[in-house]
Amino acid sequence: RVSSVLNRDVKQFGKKHMFDASEETCWNSDQGTCQWVTLDFPRTVKVSQLHVQFQGGFSSRLCTLEGCRAGEELVKISELYPEDINAMQISFPVEETVLDKLKITFENSTDFFGRIVVYHLGVLGER
Repeated sequence: RVSSVLNRDVKQFGKKHMFDASEETCWNSDQGTCQWVTLDFPRTVKVSQLHVQFQGGFSSRLCTLEGCRAGEELVKISELYPEDINAMQISFPVEETVLDKLKITFENSTDFFGRIVVYHLGVLGER
């Protein structure tokens, strides 16, 4: 799930584009503060690292990670401080946490209108 999609155009800017491995497509949020992405895993996972590729100028200065097991409330795991660049950023180690759900909140967009553009999102860990 995502907080919003630009102009509700899921075909062109939907969440699926974060995971399609194409450099031509992306998830583009609508404007507004605190955009987010929630991932529900089909089974329990142990998350250890996050990879993200923003569009420069539409990134987040602060990302808050929250997670939980099925049926529990989200709890804060960590804060990440991405760079405002186009390149893949893979140096975000996460304190290894066992969870069924992960929420990434983009707290502080570099875009004046609060839009976030993500070309690639990867969560690494173990089953």
